[in-house]
Amino acid sequence: MIEIRPLTANYLQHPRRVMKYVLIWCAEGSLTLAVDENTFELQENQVITITSGQYHYIKDSAGAKGHILEFTYDFFCNNDNDIELIFHNGLFCHFAMNEVISIDYASLIRAELGLIEKEITEKPYQYLLTIHSRIELILVEINRAKISHGDEIWKPDALFLKFLETIRGNFSKNLSVGQIASLLHTTESKLNELSKLHTGKTAQNVIYGLIISEAKRLFTYEKMAVKEVAYNLGFNDPFYFSNFFKKFIKISPKSYKESMLSK
Repeated sequence: MIEIRPLTANYLQHPRRVMKYVLIWCAEGSLTLAVDENTFELQENQVITITSGQYHYIKDSAGAKGHILEFTYDFFCNNDNDIELIFHNGLFCHFAMNEVISIDYASLIRAELGLIEKEITEKPYQYLLTIHSRIELILVEINRAKISHGDEIWKPDALFLKFLETIRGNFSKNLSVGQIASLLHTTESKLNELSKLHTGKTAQNVIYGLIISEAKRLFTYEKMAVKEVAYNLGFNDPFYFSNFFKKFIKISPKSYKESMLSK
């Protein structure tokens, strides 16, 4: 549900992914972090957020110290306000838009992470409630830092975020827009409206984009065969999946996999 651990050089040495939202805070030193296909450099008083399901590992560390905070969607998202906060201004974004964020008031982040660690260790009465509140404070401070550095305010709609979570949690079922709309007690029209608003794409193309991202992860980190990836993503015909992949990436899945293995 929720975990916190010290950021050390000997942790996250190998690619790892969890179905949790991960916040990595560098309080001292620096580190090089891989997230899916991208690499990031974190310095003192910087943070990066990693969405549920993304692979990540530390490639190099120069005396990096800090914290790694992980929590599940079910733990944090008790209502629509929580859902919107967790993705506010692109935090924990599903679209591989991870970024390193410099924090202006680092003492607040340090203090709250230290208190979360204490709460988890000691488990006082209603400690999960206080941890939830402390995570809220941390996310608000990160958003304030982004805005102070010139970012525009982007407030996503909770229903759109539920749409993204439903896609991510059901790749193998190959759900249609209509099926997802039924699960969310809404309409295809509404999902298309929100998808156009937030991404400029149709709901179906949002689904396609998340499928492609997951396929890349399975090729890169799981070393799966094309046939295995196709079945994991709900395609009954590997040939159809290959054509689908090539349409978006411009190379065949076999060529993509070979290019990843050669790195």
